[in-house]
Amino acid sequence: MQDRPGVITIDTSAILAVLLTEPSRPALIAASAGCSLVAAPSLPWEVGNALIAGVRRRKLTAAAVQEAWASYGRIPVRLAQIDVARALELAVSLGVYAYDAYVVEAARSLRSPLLTLDTALARAARSVGVSVLEVPA
Repeated sequence: MQDRPGVITIDTSAILAVLLTEPSRPALIAASAGCSLVAAPSLPWEVGNALIAGVRRRKLTAAAVQEAWASYGRIPVRLAQIDVARALELAVSLGVYAYDAYVVEAARSLRSPLLTLDTALARAARSVGVSVLEVPA
């Protein structure tokens, strides 16, 4: 599959690593520099859910959640329109959750590489011909 130059599909794991200043943050920013970011339409809900999970696990404060959410709003990412029926077929055939299949379908339909820190998602994407940008976690 030929990658579409200048466009990268990004998933929740990569967005969260940037928002929460994880060690992989500089490599993620470098990998996406000068590119347009696209994500599955579920991204805002996934980010919100992950932030609240951080509070429930006592790893994030309410203030940290608000700060991260404000930062998320400043990331120029376009939410892709996807074929949900096709994504559900992918979920069944790949044995992944629907949310992961939405990401794979976004990258597949746009013919863009996927930027993720999720090794299982990367493996699933590669199995259907989606290229994955390698970034150390």
